[in-house]
Amino acid sequence: MISTTDERPDLRRGGESKLILEAETEQIIGFAFEVLNEIGHGLNEKIYENSLTVLFKQNGVAFDQQRRFPVLFRGVEVGEFIPDLIAFGSVIVDTKVIDRITDHDAWPDVELSPHYKVAGWFDC
Repeated sequence: MISTTDERPDLRRGGESKLILEAETEQIIGFAFEVLNEIGHGLNEKIYENSLTVLFKQNGVAFDQQRRFPVLFRGVEVGEFIPDLIAFGSVIVDTKVIDRITDHDAWPDVELSPHYKVAGWFDC
């Protein structure tokens, strides 16, 4: 977990990318901007999620919508994790509606790490 802002890369300057599936992630972000630019701000998250599925289908991107993953605690199922979308078989896409982007919003990996663990993709 990131403890100080000094450990974060400067997003205003270029640098070496450490993204996994960088091309796929860039394509998803591009689709998100297409959706936002076309239908605008202020709608329900589900509308943005469903709009992304339209673009995924039109562009041949494999995806799952609302796939269920059991959450286990000491071998006992205690709930389930249901991501909005999984694109390219490994990128979790969770649509959110916010008023503005803050520094906290720029670091979703801190929030998503447990989700990838539940899905069984990474030992976070």
